[in-house]
This record gives sequence, C-alpha cells and structure tokens, in this order.
Amino acid sequence: MASFKKKKSGHQAQIAIQGVREAKTFATKAEAVAWAAERETQIRKNKSAGVDVTKTCGDAFDQYGKQVSVRKKNTRWEITRLAALGREVFAGRLLRDIPVAEVTTAMIGEWRDKRLNEDKVAGSTINRDLNLLSNVFSIAKKEWQWVAASPTSGVRRPKNPAPRDRPITQDEVERIVLASGFNEMPTQQVKQRVGVAFLFAIETAMRAGEICGLATEDVNGAVASLYDTKNGTARQVPLSRRALELIGLLASRAPGESLFALSASSLDANFRKIKKAACIDGLTFHDTRHEAITRLAKKLDVLELARMVGHRDLRMLMIYYNETAANLAMKLT
Repeated sequence: MASFKKKKSGHQAQIAIQGVREAKTFATKAEAVAWAAERETQIRKNKSAGVDVTKTCGDAFDQYGKQVSVRKKNTRWEITRLAALGREVFAGRLLRDIPVAEVTTAMIGEWRDKRLNEDKVAGSTINRDLNLLSNVFSIAKKEWQWVAASPTSGVRRPKNPAPRDRPITQDEVERIVLASGFNEMPTQQVKQRVGVAFLFAIETAMRAGEICGLATEDVNGAVASLYDTKNGTARQVPLSRRALELIGLLASRAPGESLFALSASSLDANFRKIKKAACIDGLTFHDTRHEAITRLAKKLDVLELARMVGHRDLRMLMIYYNETAANLAMKLT
C-alpha cells in the first residue's frame, strides 16, 4: 500500500509492492495519490504478465533499430530520432535510462505538454515522435514481453497544424529561374539544373527526392518510372511536352546515373541560395507539389490526378489543391 508524506518541496508518495520500492514528490497530494495508484497497477500487471523489468527504453530503442527500423525506407531517420528521444528528460531522468516497464502514460503526457508549451514544438512533430514511441512500445509488449501495456495508448495527441497553403505566383517562378541562371539553353552549372528541377517539379508534381533519384533509363518516351517513392510504391508519371523539353536541356548522362545530377542535399542547399537571391520568403521546394497538383487538377480528373501523383487516399488531394477563391470565382462568371 502507498504512503504519503508532506515535505517542504511538496507531497512525497512511497510505494512498496511485490519487491518494488519507489518514491516520488509532487506539488499536490492529489498528484501523488494518482501516481501511486497508476504505478502500483502497472507493477501488478508487469509481474502477472511475466514482464522483464530490467530492460530499459535504451535497450528497446537499440533493439527496435536493429530489428524493425532497418527494414524500413526511413531507417536513418528512425534510428536518429530514437537516439534523440533517448536523451529527452522524463520525470527527471533520461528516457533511455528508464526501464520500459516503468514508463507511464502520465510521464509521456508531461513530456508532451513541455514540448508543446515550453519548447514550442509543433503538434505534428510531437505526433510523429508519439507514433514512433507507440510502435516501439507495441513491439516491446507483443514480441519482447518488456511491458504489460503500451503507455502511449492513452496519451492525448496534439492537434496537427493546418496544411500549408502557399501558391507560387508566376512572378516568383520567373524570379527563381532568373536567379538560377537557367535561360532555356543546355545547362552547364548546378544552379541551372536546380532551376530546371524547379520547373520540372511544377510540371510533374514529383517530390524533390523522386527528381534526384530519376535515372536516365527511367524516362521512356513520355513516361517517367519512379521506383524510390515516399510511400514505397512504384509509379509511372506521364510527362508533358514542357517536361520533356526541360529534360532535353540537361547534359546527357550514362545509364544508371542521376538524370539531374543532383543529390537531395545539393538541391535543398542550392534552392535556398537561389530563393534568397530572388528575394522570395516563405517558399519551400515542396510547395512545387502543391502548385503542380493545383494546375494539373484543371487538366485531369480526380482519379487520373491521384494516379499520377501517387495518392492512394483521395482526401490527400484536398491538402495539396491550393486554388485561390478568386480564380474559382472567375470560373463562375
């Protein structure tokens, strides 16, 4: 049974159950009572389920990285993110040092609130981290028996911010092209290829990584075949006459080489420089996908558009379709 003591620093809760002894101090007695009740319940569940209470979150993160993350497309991101999460402070301790069986819903909730209110982290970022933690704890429960129940299951998720709504004006397109040095002639410089990639993205709705990964032999006639996509599903993209013209202005590459001769990091770094030189704020390369889908929606029906851009959920098109009310009003006249 739990016991409680009034101290200068607050109210201390002490539990001693099934060989486990713990103590924690809270600002109010109500918080102390709630924590004690939750921990005692958790300890009973762990003991009855035969949970290995010696394994820490660091052990879980390491094993998840070796057994699960390694099979995913975003392996590097997950392993890097798990290492960063391990350095987060939960209830006064580094998360990676806390036994998996001791992590509670309340601890994760406190961490969420701190990230939201003190660190000013976006809700979407916190939700990505919660999804990753949820996957780790689920595997730890189902396959490794390191925890009786996932502590993330009852955690309230923050609201995601509204989707980006950043149309690209024709003036901005022209300024980006001018700053890149592209002049409708065969490209010679990296910045010029970035300018071509920018125009090509608006024509095709391809993501930056898909453009950088496009090899010479992946273009056959008026079709580009993509094998390395964000959702892991290969797709074929029809190419407009303008898209083919842009490809024709790139230097010829040997089979297997990148058509644009750009890495994702090179594209990003150079696009930032071009954008700065063009005196354009608040624009990202990914905004070309929004712009492309908005333009393509005038030429293709919904199913054709979804197939071209790789959206299996038609609701995603509403996120990327950014036509202005003024342009829609012109259609009604």
